[in-house]
Amino acid sequence: MSEVQVDKELKEAKRKSAKPMLWVSLISMVMFFAGLTSAYIVSAKREDWVSFDLPQAFYISTALIVLSSITLFISQSFLKKDDLKKSMMFLLAALGLGLAFVWYQYVGFKELESLGLYFTGPKSTVSTSFVIGITFIHVLHLLAGVLVLFVVIYNHFKKKYSSANMLGFELGAIFWHFVDLVWILLFLFFKFYK
Repeated sequence: MSEVQVDKELKEAKRKSAKPMLWVSLISMVMFFAGLTSAYIVSAKREDWVSFDLPQAFYISTALIVLSSITLFISQSFLKKDDLKKSMMFLLAALGLGLAFVWYQYVGFKELESLGLYFTGPKSTVSTSFVIGITFIHVLHLLAGVLVLFVVIYNHFKKKYSSANMLGFELGAIFWHFVDLVWILLFLFFKFYK
């Protein structure tokens, strides 16, 4: 077997294993957030549990992250048609909306603080610690998604993607849509399970 054949086979094996490996890591994140929300449910039965409304900024950030997923989906559809310019435009829009999401999460934390709801300290409650803590952990995951989008944008700019070679783009999109979906589910959970 020649060195060229070995390289081809290694690249093919890497390509075939990339998505399953991503899914394994996503499943572990599902388990992590399921554990956190389970702890929230158990703790909600405590006598000192304080219910509160989510800040308006969380509603705005939810709309932004949904729009971000939509624009990334549109970007991918243009890439499938080899329209690299439009694909890049929507990819950049997805990144911008993702960054706006992070900003509005910060604004939401400040809204909670202005209402006297803190993560830690003498004025904190179990419920605020859970909501702020879980939300902050999600923001960290979303920031990892932002880094992924930067890599996808860089590779897109270098013309490494096309309708015939979309694996890196697809992996980035799967991760991005996943962290978006996690936020939507967390938002609905916090809104309806007080």
